Amino acid sequence: MDQCIKGRSALTPEDRDWTHRAIRILEADGRRSADTHLVKPDFPGLRGIDIYFKDESTHPTGSLKHRLARSLFLYGICNGRIRENTLLVEASSGSTAVSEAYFARLLGLSFVAVMTRSTSQQKIEAIERFGGRCHFVDHAREVYGAAQAIADEADGYYLDQFTHAERATDWRGNNNIAESIFRQMSGEFHAVPEWVVMSAGTGGTSATLGRFIRYRNLDTRLCVVDVEGSAFYEAWQSGDMNITATGSRIEGIGRPRVEPSFIPTVIDEMIRIPDEASIAAAHVLSDRLFRRVGGSTGTNFMGVLCMASLMRQQGRSGSLVTLICDSGDRYATSYYNEAWLREQKLDIGGWRARIERFLDTGEGSLL
Repeated sequence: MDQCIKGRSALTPEDRDWTHRAIRILEADGRRSADTHLVKPDFPGLRGIDIYFKDESTHPTGSLKHRLARSLFLYGICNGRIRENTLLVEASSGSTAVSEAYFARLLGLSFVAVMTRSTSQQKIEAIERFGGRCHFVDHAREVYGAAQAIADEADGYYLDQFTHAERATDWRGNNNIAESIFRQMSGEFHAVPEWVVMSAGTGGTSATLGRFIRYRNLDTRLCVVDVEGSAFYEAWQSGDMNITATGSRIEGIGRPRVEPSFIPTVIDEMIRIPDEASIAAAHVLSDRLFRRVGGSTGTNFMGVLCMASLMRQQGRSGSLVTLICDSGDRYATSYYNEAWLREQKLDIGGWRARIERFLDTGEGSLL
């Protein structure tokens, strides 16, 4: 009888041992930070319309990207791409890299974040505090090639959030952001939201939300808000996924190209929010929550107010849900700095007054 020929295993026994330990570490972190609060502020002018914020800033690394980073690490490990001593590289505007640096340190791996020089100093310091190294480029469009080149040179692994975000997350459930929102909403008066509003960075979170809504056969609709200098809105409107743009001033969202994780077919509505409105909304919400929120949360909030304005025009009641993506403390030198706002020629006073009036009296359309 011919002897069976044993092929080369993709993983050595040492690789397997390390993989088992790494997955246990990541799963333990998931149990410790399994859920975040659903916050419901009171806005006197919007009686009959309840607004909720899923507060992702309470994750151990301070942002929504904590969930994504864990998923990207599991995706790389389970595909056999991340092993002991693998150098990890990411292209990021900051928050994803902060979370990835945290997980790299948990697993004893080296990490390099490629970002533009305009990234907030607070994010850079957080990445370095977790042991990561920052590599800077001048323009947002340069981050992809630089990250891949660094990974290739060191025989490392490019985590590539912009490609892998939508596939690394289990959109059917498994305590993803969508499942968590709808589980927490189940006991509320308007348990099934009229709209979920989310901004797009990688596009992965909006893809997860849109897919989950359809998978669960819910009446909720998904509105994705985009910002100035981003390619997503024009691409969704025109159907041309090759559109490019200059890049966004609102860190973490908006991209100069349409990222592979952006899934336009799961989106019911898109709105482009002016940067002045995003930052004004962040200031207003910060005052009413008694703590600062980031610029992307301001974009989300402005999108929610646009949909609330539409619901009032239609005479509809119901609930709206969006996310607090990260803390505004990371933007003390930009969105909350008067000198920076003047330098950028951003005057948020007019938008702030309109938002305050709408929240307090319900008067004035924000569409």
